[in-house]
Amino acid sequence: MFLTNNSSHNKSISRREVLTRMGTGLPMLGLAGVLAQQGLSQSQVTASPGATSPGAASTGTNPLAAKSTQFAPKAKHLIHIFANGGASHVDICDPKPQLSKYNGQPLPSGNLKTERATGNCFGSPWKFTPRGQCGTEFSELFANIGELADDICLIRSMHANVPNHEPSLMLMNCGEVFVRPSLGSWLMYGLGSENQNLPGFIVLCPGGVPIKGEDNWRSAFLPGIYQGTHIDPKDKKPAEIIANLQNKSMTSGEQRRMLDLVQQLNRTHQATRQYEPALEARIQSFELAYRMQTEAMDAFDLAQEPKWVHERYGTDKNPWAKYPLMVRRLIERGVRFVQLYHGDGQPWDSHNKIFKEHGRLAQEMDQPVAAMSTDLKERGLLDETLVLWSGEFGRTPVVETGMGNTLGRDHNHHGFSAFLCGGGAKGGTVYGATDEFGFKAVENPVHVHDLHATMLHLMGFDHEQLTYRYAGRDFRLTDVHGNVVRDLIA
Repeated sequence: MFLTNNSSHNKSISRREVLTRMGTGLPMLGLAGVLAQQGLSQSQVTASPGATSPGAASTGTNPLAAKSTQFAPKAKHLIHIFANGGASHVDICDPKPQLSKYNGQPLPSGNLKTERATGNCFGSPWKFTPRGQCGTEFSELFANIGELADDICLIRSMHANVPNHEPSLMLMNCGEVFVRPSLGSWLMYGLGSENQNLPGFIVLCPGGVPIKGEDNWRSAFLPGIYQGTHIDPKDKKPAEIIANLQNKSMTSGEQRRMLDLVQQLNRTHQATRQYEPALEARIQSFELAYRMQTEAMDAFDLAQEPKWVHERYGTDKNPWAKYPLMVRRLIERGVRFVQLYHGDGQPWDSHNKIFKEHGRLAQEMDQPVAAMSTDLKERGLLDETLVLWSGEFGRTPVVETGMGNTLGRDHNHHGFSAFLCGGGAKGGTVYGATDEFGFKAVENPVHVHDLHATMLHLMGFDHEQLTYRYAGRDFRLTDVHGNVVRDLIA
């Protein structure tokens, strides 16, 4: 079964389309980059009750028209808080008493083979405490997030493929170690949009972009209209967050008349050709750019929030606290998927001085992310919003040595933690386990493909049937892997 956003995808294609698909694809990559830079790569349309078949567009040929799911979804929005660089699970949410017992001593189970030299056991410097009625243990690093333990489904047995940032970022975001459509692009392709005036897939990167940049939110061979809209809101006023958002030389009516003429010419041109995703993406992007003038600035205007909300998030003392508040405002306005990266570069990549670095990062993240989840719950949005917290991998239970490293931890893809909250996830539960030292997932291992399959299930899709035919093959987010982990679902 193929879920497509326009039935003409399955028709015969022109010679130009054949050459485009067989060639290097550089023109499409260039277009996607331009769209992303302009903030014009996504748009949204209002849901229509007329959509009944899975993946079928509800109105006309708009590729972003709201679509029905294959079965009743538990969530219709997704938030991903990305601890970029690889947060240490053994210091945050996977307590290992044996590490403290053998602190400073060689690992009893033998040497770990990591990408750099490793030393003796490194017991966590933070105290773990049972939280909530469920008793899930979190460390002092996530004191506020730990208070939400009864709403959190904690996975302690995640594992990935390799211990390197670039491929692991791509795996977490795109289900593959090289450029493929991102999770957000698949969601837009399968679900369409809810709000006509905002992008449906927004990527917030305050201050900088992660390794691989826009590859992390590309639409790749999916139509360009499904690519994520990258926004850097750091130290910017609402009107500055999206470049050229307001037209100061023309009235709204004048812009509308000009755009109507341009779109009429585009549609006339389009009618003479086979279906071209790039042209449709541009047409939809023009419309979105016009509509965003009315709502985008409002969505990012945090001055509208009362003082008590700012105090809850801690925006007066913590500049990063503004961004989870922005995420909540975007979800409120119907944005389908918001991904928020924490920090510039790979801030959680604590090869050195983990006590100082993880302490600083957790202090930035803990209160505002907990406030965002609480805020969503109080507004009745958490039940329909799935929140994912994760990095691309975890860190070793032993201290890293060499290269001048001091009391830090190396990359570890063999075992790490992630957690889900809201959106049909089974709160108050812990699933899987690493070994007694926290190095490798040994009980109910969950691969990134399994996590993706489970999240798509919560959004109303069978991951094996949300596919797109490209280059003679049916592609999907999970490639040929992945199983839904039923024990994670409420």
